[in-house]
Amino acid sequence: MTSPSSRSLCEEHLDGFATTVEVPAYDRSKLVPAVVHFGVGGFHRAHQALYFDELAELGETGWGVVGVGLRRPEMGQVLRAQDGLFTVVERSPDGDRARVVGCLLDYHYAPDDPGAVLDVLADPRTRLVTLTITGGGYFMGEDEEFDADDEGVQHDLVRPHLPRTMVGFLVEALRRRRDDGTGPFTVLSCDNLPDSGAAARKAVAGFAALSDPLLAEWILENVTFPSSMVDRITPETTAATRHEVEQTYGVPDRWPVVTEPFRQWVVEDDFCAGRPPLDKVGVQFVDDVGPYKLVKSRILNAGHSALGYLGLLCGYERSDEAMADPAIRLAVADMLYGEVLPLLPAVEGIELDRYVHDTLSRFSNPAIGDRLARLARRGTVKMPSYLLPSLHEARRQGLPHDLLLLAVAAWVRYLRGTDLAGRPLAVDDPKLEMLQALLGDGQDLPRLLRMRSVFGDLSSDERAVHRLTELLEMLEETGLEGALLSCTEHRGDLVA
Repeated sequence: MTSPSSRSLCEEHLDGFATTVEVPAYDRSKLVPAVVHFGVGGFHRAHQALYFDELAELGETGWGVVGVGLRRPEMGQVLRAQDGLFTVVERSPDGDRARVVGCLLDYHYAPDDPGAVLDVLADPRTRLVTLTITGGGYFMGEDEEFDADDEGVQHDLVRPHLPRTMVGFLVEALRRRRDDGTGPFTVLSCDNLPDSGAAARKAVAGFAALSDPLLAEWILENVTFPSSMVDRITPETTAATRHEVEQTYGVPDRWPVVTEPFRQWVVEDDFCAGRPPLDKVGVQFVDDVGPYKLVKSRILNAGHSALGYLGLLCGYERSDEAMADPAIRLAVADMLYGEVLPLLPAVEGIELDRYVHDTLSRFSNPAIGDRLARLARRGTVKMPSYLLPSLHEARRQGLPHDLLLLAVAAWVRYLRGTDLAGRPLAVDDPKLEMLQALLGDGQDLPRLLRMRSVFGDLSSDERAVHRLTELLEMLEETGLEGALLSCTEHRGDLVA
């Protein structure tokens, strides 16, 4: 075990940490700030930033990163104090690998200095803007079109020189670049949306059309919005994480990131201002990201949701603990292998059986131990995007879907705010009040299922509603084992 260092993590002390962790071997001062990233959270730092850091290690100095925060001033305070440096620890059952990442050259907290953010976006050196701002940052309505009713959007339309939103910043910066002849930059969304590129295009062009239709036309003609698929399990950083990194590696990083060894980044090859050579460090450029996003959302994300709700109901807190329970592992594995996988198309470069196998191994990684509460939150956002589409498709095709229904039943039971033993659960959902009001005392399932924005047409399927009601009762009366046995028997009846 390494003794904690009395030195802070910063550029001046960087070389002193080289005996315990990998540190940048390149000259950070030579990096060109060509990438601006909105949303510098744990995932970006464990994923996209690491790819750009590895580019720099290969001598590709043209793709340094400038971070922009919209909502969390604490992250900026830490990163600026550490000269943009942070530690990424990759954990596997076979051991850990720790690296200090150096590609982040600067950070701006947008609410404190919107002018500085506009300046860096308008800088001719900026060629690529990347985004991890969550789906709400695109202001898409239920019709999947740009919705300008948000208070921040309205503010930015009136005060374009003092923007608050991603769209406000990008549109004003693009206006400046058009007017001074700098030209466009590429906007690359890395958010977990069905078509993240289309969402970014609609948001930016939709905002521009409200203030300057000619600018909107220029954006649609000149700016490219490639879609991408990103994947890496990255639990939230805690005080225990910080303490462990300092104790183990002697690096007093105030906001390190712990992640798994697996990572994947698939990007649509559509760049208007030069493509970063990310293929040198494992990024896959393709013509159509859609099939890759479909596989990831239907297997990894849906599996996460099922694992989160089943695990919490059974009293577990971490993903690896839940996967060690034979009933939970069987429920998740059978759902993915038997009900989700048959619905998926063949995708070049992905062996689907192997993908499911690897996904289950990632869920079980004790070195990561993702918190189930994180997997379970925002169900009204995640379930309609990840798990329910497989259920709807299996129903339409007449294929088995009992375990998908069991996962939905687990979510509905979770909404009551207690696990199966009666212990309280902290339910985290943006529509929690509405969900609980519709569910009533827990008995009015049909009324809840009529929430079409979440459940689609499920309420019109009498057999599915009846079966879902049965599974809810079984979870309550016989626990997961009884409900799971019923699913196995029911599938046998369907096959017969």
